[in-house]
Amino acid sequence: MPFRLNRFALYAAVAAASVGLSVAAHAAEPIKIGVAGPFTGGSSSMGVSMRDGVRLAIDEINKAGGVLGRPLQAIERDDEAKNERGVQIAQELINKEKVSAAVGYINTGVALAAQRFFQDARIPVMNNVATGSVITHQFDDQPENYIFRNSAHDSIQAPMIVEEAITRRGFKKVAILADSTNYGQLGRADLEKALALKGIKPVAIEKFNIKDVDMTAQLLKAKEAGAEAVLTYGIGPELAQIANGMTKLGWKVPMVGSWTLSMANYIDNAGPGGEGARMPQTFIQEPTTPKRQSFIINYLKTFNPKNARIDSPVSAAQGYDSIYLLAAAIRQAGSTDGPKIRAALEDLKTPVDGVVTTYTRPFTAKDHEAITANIPVIGEVKGQRVVYAYAQDLQKASEVRVKSAVAELPKK
Repeated sequence: MPFRLNRFALYAAVAAASVGLSVAAHAAEPIKIGVAGPFTGGSSSMGVSMRDGVRLAIDEINKAGGVLGRPLQAIERDDEAKNERGVQIAQELINKEKVSAAVGYINTGVALAAQRFFQDARIPVMNNVATGSVITHQFDDQPENYIFRNSAHDSIQAPMIVEEAITRRGFKKVAILADSTNYGQLGRADLEKALALKGIKPVAIEKFNIKDVDMTAQLLKAKEAGAEAVLTYGIGPELAQIANGMTKLGWKVPMVGSWTLSMANYIDNAGPGGEGARMPQTFIQEPTTPKRQSFIINYLKTFNPKNARIDSPVSAAQGYDSIYLLAAAIRQAGSTDGPKIRAALEDLKTPVDGVVTTYTRPFTAKDHEAITANIPVIGEVKGQRVVYAYAQDLQKASEVRVKSAVAELPKK
């Protein structure tokens, strides 16, 4: 009899253990987050920095217990900055990987081509680098919008570029050089609008293609038109060719452009000719707050970049913050259901302490932009890295700039 009781007790214990293991396994099932960006090619310094910022945030969150008792898992895919590849990846992340949300998109064209699949599947996307003004307005005709962003859109950046060139530095004759992608041409249009508001018409507007290595023709037209400064919209490798082209021509005028002038492959490839370039920045690699100091220390320790310089600090910081924003929404929703995450993002109850800013109710149903024009500052390439262009911005850098109460929405 004792043997039979012990045997039954053993069976019960095994059954209970099995149930417990099953529950534990279910509870530990990861929450999958798609991470899409160019990890190879000319845009890779942005993509890799973004991805590493994402990895850092996920590691921190998981060490702290995850979200809803479950670890976050990054499902990373290299979109190669190609629209068609972005489309393939979006469908794979949705249909095969069953992601609960996605972050990324470095290139505006890839975002516009790929995010429609997430919109149709009702899965939130947090654009953390791409800046085309139309990105969060692509689905304004639909009752619910699943596209969010925590980077500074071009309707913020273009006026900042113009303010820097025209008002602060007094240039009256400017040329625009923009690449032929969606990013470059949408940015060029935003620059023209911002210049028009100042009563200025560009003396030259020139286009170039990705992988172009000779900008002589475009620069000669700008020079002959009497340009006192060149305003740019492109990415690192081609922007470096503009700086190098000026050096070859013996014609050096200031470059003021979009945030991508901070990319490592601009700074390194342009060398001394790239010094002095200025651009809007949401984050400059300086330990001006405890949060930024911790982020910089952990990033450098974990990824050990060359010269202790993050290749694209803006991309890294915004990638990191995007994960914390999503984690906060999932936690508040108590669910990985797409519509519930979207609703939580539109009404976040608890502030999120980020690297770029402290996100206090960063989104609403009608405003999916976390960054307003009061947050970015002007950076400058100096000594092969980006620093604050203005002493007053550096002096006030310990004061976290938060979203304006009156959100400045991008124009459609």
